[in-house]
Amino acid sequence: MMLIKQVGVMVNILNCKLKKHIASVFKSEGINLTAEQFLVMDTLWNQGEMTQQSIAYIIQKDKNSVTQFIDNLEKKGLVNRVVDSSDRRVNNIRLSKAGMAMKDNTKNVAIDILNDIVEGISEEDLKTFVKVLNKACDNIEKLKE
Repeated sequence: MMLIKQVGVMVNILNCKLKKHIASVFKSEGINLTAEQFLVMDTLWNQGEMTQQSIAYIIQKDKNSVTQFIDNLEKKGLVNRVVDSSDRRVNNIRLSKAGMAMKDNTKNVAIDILNDIVEGISEEDLKTFVKVLNKACDNIEKLKE
């Protein structure tokens, strides 16, 4: 039972430390994004223009949180809301020129952060870690059914 509790605690601690570390490195590199805002930007860099609902689904955040992330990204001039031409109730989120301009540097910094975090961990261990995390996520999805 203690091992199960430790898994839950460590996953939470890892998440918190990861977000704090990303924020710290981004700040020192002059990147004005939170870890969550980076997830939104990275999704848009990879997928292109999309709805807020689609972004929420991909990054697994609730709609209200994504709305707040997008509000802040819009204030920073990194994204724009565009009313969908076929459904006026839907907002598509589009990267601005400034948002596109920061893509390469920000992605490189994020990759460096992750490389530093997994330093000394073998590729085999990382594959096992990802496999275990995916299995835990699958189990959660099964519980929803």
